[in-house]
Amino acid sequence: MAMYLLYESSSGYGLFEAHGLDEIGQNTEAVRSSVSDLSRFGRVVQLTAFHPFESALDALNQVNAVSEGVMTDELRSFLELNLPKVKEGKKPKFSLGTSEPKLGSHILEATKIPCQSNEFVLELLRGVRLHFDRFIKDLKPGDLEKSQLGLAHSYSRAKVKFNVNRVDNMVIQAIFLLDTLDKDINSFAMRVREWYSWHFPELVKIVNDNYLYARVSKMIDDKSKLTEDHIPMLTEVLGDEDKAKEVVEAGKASMGQDLSALDLINVQTFAQKVMDLADYRKKLYDSLVSKMSDIAPNLAALIGEMVAARLISHAGSINNLAKCPSSTLQILGAEKALFRALKTRGNTPKYGLIFHSSFIGRASAKNKGRIARYLANKCSIASRIDCFADGATTAFGEKLREQVEERLDFYDKGVAPRKNVDVMKEVIENLQNKDEEGKEAVEASGKKSKKKKAKGEEEEEAVESEKKKKRKMETEEENEKSEKKKKKKSKSAGGDEETDDGLTQSKKKSKKKKSKSEE
Repeated sequence: MAMYLLYESSSGYGLFEAHGLDEIGQNTEAVRSSVSDLSRFGRVVQLTAFHPFESALDALNQVNAVSEGVMTDELRSFLELNLPKVKEGKKPKFSLGTSEPKLGSHILEATKIPCQSNEFVLELLRGVRLHFDRFIKDLKPGDLEKSQLGLAHSYSRAKVKFNVNRVDNMVIQAIFLLDTLDKDINSFAMRVREWYSWHFPELVKIVNDNYLYARVSKMIDDKSKLTEDHIPMLTEVLGDEDKAKEVVEAGKASMGQDLSALDLINVQTFAQKVMDLADYRKKLYDSLVSKMSDIAPNLAALIGEMVAARLISHAGSINNLAKCPSSTLQILGAEKALFRALKTRGNTPKYGLIFHSSFIGRASAKNKGRIARYLANKCSIASRIDCFADGATTAFGEKLREQVEERLDFYDKGVAPRKNVDVMKEVIENLQNKDEEGKEAVEASGKKSKKKKAKGEEEEEAVESEKKKKRKMETEEENEKSEKKKKKKSKSAGGDEETDDGLTQSKKKSKKKKSKSEE
């Protein structure tokens, strides 16, 4: 049986025929020993056909298809053109060796060409790869290396491409930074409290919030300068006029010691740093919420942005979280308790990070494990939708949240919840209807724009016709005026001639009179 070899190079597809395999034997060791010797390998493997790629983009598309195990139309036409035709009802007398088993199975399904991919074929293809530039005569030295380098760069670049708005690494860093900021702000605020309490100890009992305490301490500065004029400012900060008055009264009767101006400046500076960190923490939280709406909108709609971000951070990425089964997701974050329970043969934990969602806290003690299992199931569905869906939407997450609410009602009141299949069908139908409405709206807006364009063109034509009419009228008026001027000029010229004639006649008469008088 004849054997053909399909080799996918960076410059094109190559089809080789391996004949006389008895010379090197049918085992891989014999092939390995003969591969390095071109004179011996060239007698066994010979080039049958070569199909170069049209461009770098075409090469990238073909290599992507080969890596995914898909036969392109170009490859199919190349094989059908150069391989012997397979007659229906008869076994083919040849086989095709490929390096990718998935590609071979696809070729077999589509063209009925028998394919094989084993160590023997791979060793033959290794020899083809080693001596490929010797088989193709038109290749110049260095062309193959350039094409390999360019295709490797473009292939790697295409694999690494990602959507900037869906980078879950930023969420992981943000949630770690939020945890660090919470610890630091808490410790720094306690230091401000201890420091300023030497000067104004009564303020600690009046203002409990750390951020407000830092703002009030910076505003008061020296307690001896507190007057009733500070009440409006303190009311604006604390939000309560009674508390502001209490602060002023406590400042007047405070038991704290006086601090030097330098110490007060240090306290104020440190309080400002705490306020800046708290403000930055708020901005970071807002950015995390907006980022989660792009990365995992359904998971965030189901259990909240913070819990969803912690799950993604603990799993490593949204992709890893989507691969986790619901049982793993349920105890994610409780690994120590799990292994301790396995070691001591005790009860395994019922929940991990998902305990921070509001659903488990609302469930009764006996139903906490059941609702945790159900919630983990829904979180697994939402994470897979977010990871593998093309468009970002919160429709699935909102419906999954409704299902968890129904499950809580079922545990408390016995109301039967809806089935997941029906809910998912409803969401898909709603999304399809929205897409159709959006298309209709786009088409209607296109028609309106066309009508507006048509109306605009008609108006422009009417304006141009009016302008042409005005120009004609103006030209006619100008012609009439010019004709009138010409007539006036002609009349004035005739009058001058008549006056000249009159003058000559009068002169002649005067001369005749003079002559008569002389006579």
